[in-house]
Amino acid sequence: MQYNARVLLLLLSLILMAESRRLGSRRKRWSEPGETLKPGKTLGETPDAVVLVGKAGLEAGMVNGPLSRKITDGTKSRKLKTSHLLRVDEHDFTMRPAFAGPAVPVGVDVQVESLDSISEVDMDFTMTLYLRHYWKDERLAFPSATNKSMTFDGRLVKKIWVPDVFFVHSKRSFIHDTTTDNIMLRVFPDGHVLYSLRVTVTAACNMDFSRFPLDSQTCTLELESCEFTALCLTVLLITNAYTDEDLMLYWKSGDESLSTDDRISLSQFLIQKFHTTSRLAFYSSTGWYNRLYINFTLRRHIFFFLLQTYFPATLMVMLSWVSFWIDRRAVPARVSLGITTVLTMSTIITGVNASMPRVSYIKAVDIYLWVSFVFVFLSVLEYAAVNYLTTVRDGKDRKLREKLKEQSQTLPCTCGIPHTKTMMLDGMYSEADANSLAGYTRASMAAEDPSDKQEQMVVHLTLDNESTETKKKGIRSFRIIQNTHTIDTYSRMIFPGAYILFNLIY
Repeated sequence: MQYNARVLLLLLSLILMAESRRLGSRRKRWSEPGETLKPGKTLGETPDAVVLVGKAGLEAGMVNGPLSRKITDGTKSRKLKTSHLLRVDEHDFTMRPAFAGPAVPVGVDVQVESLDSISEVDMDFTMTLYLRHYWKDERLAFPSATNKSMTFDGRLVKKIWVPDVFFVHSKRSFIHDTTTDNIMLRVFPDGHVLYSLRVTVTAACNMDFSRFPLDSQTCTLELESCEFTALCLTVLLITNAYTDEDLMLYWKSGDESLSTDDRISLSQFLIQKFHTTSRLAFYSSTGWYNRLYINFTLRRHIFFFLLQTYFPATLMVMLSWVSFWIDRRAVPARVSLGITTVLTMSTIITGVNASMPRVSYIKAVDIYLWVSFVFVFLSVLEYAAVNYLTTVRDGKDRKLREKLKEQSQTLPCTCGIPHTKTMMLDGMYSEADANSLAGYTRASMAAEDPSDKQEQMVVHLTLDNESTETKKKGIRSFRIIQNTHTIDTYSRMIFPGAYILFNLIY
């Protein structure tokens, strides 16, 4: 038994020694260093190697072999870390560059990507733009043999000093964050910095609607230096802002600092021009601040309002004139037409005012709509006057007929009376016919035939020369009022002529 155990132990030892030799040879074969490219050796002499040319390739620690090629990560080198290259940890970036020295000049340029909307009701506009800042911070200078800049994302912005620019009169604003924060920071070896961010801002715009919709509006986006604190956001207590003695904002390239996309367009406005200005703003509690202005002028398109407001209003006024050609006895037709046009004009006025702010002055569109409403309303009053005068005249005619019938039965015969005039009257005479009797004295009336059913009468009148002239003057002065047909006839000319004259002046 002891002999067998010794044999098995010997065999196991031999097997372990053979296995260890085999593994050692395999490890040696895989770890054998390949031939690297030495200075002066061409690429053709090392066909199996991935080559890094120059000193950077040698320092990267590339290992080449017949079966594997490994490239070490250069960012793992301590001396290539950003914090060590820019020496961020060695400086206090809560203070501005050249603290206690001259003001830091910060150049600004803007590229307007889109002008999203203009709201007349809220009196504001929404704009998306690229805002870029340029300044020099010697604390960020780094050595570079190639003099090339380095680009970083928004994570480095939180560690260094950046200008505290904000939008004056801004209602809402945000930095785009899809898919990451749209912030870019580019640092040059001499310490110059480019800081760019994509912002959408909604700012107030004081608009003047006195000539609406024939108006042009000028809106302004204002930029100013201010700390991002709660005190600054109130605008009333700007206590931590950099004044012009600490930070000097200016347009980097003058008017060329503002660029726009040629495809920018609005549905109701035509963008006439963009331009930049700058001036100092004074706050009594803190001092003077540099303020930059982005000004753009908009001219409103009139065609939309022609279709939606002016043409319907004009058609309603013209429709109200149709009643002048309808017979005055057709009361339902003329009344319903007048009421319909009045209600339609009221609806148009309400719709226009609903889309406008409640301003305390009169707009140009209000003048046009209200004058049109007055024309429609006057056409209704015109028929009311015609209908009233017609009713009064019919009542007078009826009373006159009754009076003539009574007199025909009581007056004696006037045969032989000189200077008489005979007239034939029937029951359908008008007031104009009765007025023609003025200037005559009713001396006698006799029925030609009492049994005549047509109620024809022979009236014998004696001329009264003294009263003829005075009575005829009164008749001429009331002739137009008494004749309702004349009122409609004159209205057919006066109403269109006055409305055309108003449109020409407007």
